Amino acid sequence: MSERQARVLVADDEASIRFVLREALEEAGHEVVDVDSGEAAWERLAGGGFDVAFLDIRMPEPTGLELLDRLRGVDSEVAVVVITAQNTMENAVEAMKRGALDYLVKPFQMVEVLALVEKALRTRALEREVRALRREVRARGASGDRLVGKSGAILDVFKTIGRVAARDVAVLITGESGTGKELVARAIHQASPRAAGAFVAVNAAAIPRELLESELFGHEKGAFTGAIESRPGRFREASGGTLFLDEIGDMPVDLQAKLLRVLQSGEVTAVGGKRPEKVDVRIVAATHRDLDALVRDGRFREDLLYRLRVVPIHIPPLRERHEDIAVLAQHFVERYAEELGTQARWLSDSAHEFLAAHDWPGNVRELENAIKRALVLASHDLLTPDDFAFLRGSRAGAAEEARSGSLEELVRDETLALLHGADPRDVHLRLLERCERPLLETVLLHTGGNQLRAAALLGINRNTLRKKITELGIEIPLHPPYGPRGEG
Repeated sequence: MSERQARVLVADDEASIRFVLREALEEAGHEVVDVDSGEAAWERLAGGGFDVAFLDIRMPEPTGLELLDRLRGVDSEVAVVVITAQNTMENAVEAMKRGALDYLVKPFQMVEVLALVEKALRTRALEREVRALRREVRARGASGDRLVGKSGAILDVFKTIGRVAARDVAVLITGESGTGKELVARAIHQASPRAAGAFVAVNAAAIPRELLESELFGHEKGAFTGAIESRPGRFREASGGTLFLDEIGDMPVDLQAKLLRVLQSGEVTAVGGKRPEKVDVRIVAATHRDLDALVRDGRFREDLLYRLRVVPIHIPPLRERHEDIAVLAQHFVERYAEELGTQARWLSDSAHEFLAAHDWPGNVRELENAIKRALVLASHDLLTPDDFAFLRGSRAGAAEEARSGSLEELVRDETLALLHGADPRDVHLRLLERCERPLLETVLLHTGGNQLRAAALLGINRNTLRKKITELGIEIPLHPPYGPRGEG
């Protein structure tokens, strides 16, 4: 049985040919329609819905080749296999020239027929993927998914891209997550002589170790459990173009050695394969990690680092290039107002000031998402700081916290003190007790001892609050400073 079902048309004026093809294809799980003339075949094909058509080269008009011309004239996606009794070069050339997937010579083996159906299904899947990628590329171009900025630091990045793009050397892009490393890699590819080739991205941190080798180098059918068909691998897919190795610092050391051999030899050997294959690929790698530190720790190969870092490009975090925040914010407002179908929006001066005060720990990606969220939720044309209220209380917005030390730092300090104290046991419970008491006391003071309101503010059950008050020996405030004391 085939794993994928196809809808197949068989058109031949020989009843015996139609019979054997129908029997073999239906036994393999495919749906089959058979007709005895070109006109009947055209009526069926015009209705669409077929994956593959077997057309006799000589049958009552129109012939298989004439049908092939008609199909191409209406831009049909059906894959055509021409059936011929004469295995001549002329027939083969003519069939392929007119756009046939392949041709089948009588008498033929059923294994050939089934193989051609599988080939047709794979070809259609690849064509759909190519069309989807083309739509994505057009969408990216239309939506302005590009590098934006005016700071000296980002202008230096632009200049380096311009200098290195035409030189076929490896580039290593470093920077925190969300700074736009893949955008830099794509810009290098688009400005290079390889722009017409594929840009293939692989995230070494997102793929399990046992699958990463196959993902990069490909595998042969049966190379391991689950390898039901051969795969070319990303290196071969990127041949003639650019391979972007994202988060290269997370690649296992044993795979680093295999990657190094590929970079040195320019040859890839698939998992389970015996013969290496030449590949013509430009490598652009990226990481948010300190690779020099990883080399010192023995977690990254020094020789591979030298291979990858022929030209280094560092993208500073957004908090170090404040001049870019306003430019990027306006870029995202214009881009997503159109893309999300909202009316035109503008950022107020106070919104610009508010965004400039944020330190953007998520970098450009965080800013992009913040703008998108504000555009979706805002009900007015002018965006103000209130539309970005969700940023308040974050690392950037808490100036007082920055002066006095963050809560996270205080918790770390208290934890260390407990761990190094005289009795380093029950650390979790003891730390919770130290946090819970001031928390509950402050909220109860705020509510004037009203336990119902306090429980609601804390987001816990009233009985749970009463139990905690008893356990921790908390005294209910008698003279609340925030209003009349309610019943508790």
